[in-house]
Amino acid sequence: MKKRYFIVFVILFLILCMTALSLWYIYNYIPHKQYTNDDFDIKTYISDIDYDQDGIDDQTDILKSVRSYIKTKPQYKSDYYIGGYPNDGYGVCTDIVAQGLLGAGYDLMYLVNDDILKHSDMYDIEKPDINIDFRRVRNLKVYFKNTAIELTTDVYDIDQWQGGDIVIFTGHIGVISDKRNHDGVSFLIHHSYPGQRYYEEDILAYRNDIVAHYRIS
Repeated sequence: MKKRYFIVFVILFLILCMTALSLWYIYNYIPHKQYTNDDFDIKTYISDIDYDQDGIDDQTDILKSVRSYIKTKPQYKSDYYIGGYPNDGYGVCTDIVAQGLLGAGYDLMYLVNDDILKHSDMYDIEKPDINIDFRRVRNLKVYFKNTAIELTTDVYDIDQWQGGDIVIFTGHIGVISDKRNHDGVSFLIHHSYPGQRYYEEDILAYRNDIVAHYRIS
């Protein structure tokens, strides 16, 4: 009888360990092996636009700027800033996108404000506020729909996802990485919650709330 209880205990313990490992893997506490476009014979997209004329095309520039931003390891906190951009080491998900585009010469603070003034009927805003409007996901959803190239939301259509693309979820936003998982699904560079361990994660295949996928045109 004792032996039977011991065996049951061992089985339950192993199931618990396997479940924990699976959850740790899904939530990226266990590092995922990274692959590149070359591993899947995918041609890396190079934009024919260099908006800030720094010798780096926009698509590459956005991704490069995002990586520079996350190297600062911003801490997650939602706050209001005069001048729009956080200047104290904090930020939210929209700041990943804003900083990426800023590094390529696109100032979202002014661009979103201009679009709101031109298409006020498309935005659910009573009184525009240039300091915060560009840091709200719901506004970026409208802005990118008005200005960017809309692409597939099927994450397994892997050649249609490129580093520097922008993906919008329900209440969240991020930038696509040039790294991929073993199925070719792109990693996501994002800032989602306080205490986030990694800014670049293999989570697209586990999300069921992707709203839109854009590329700067």
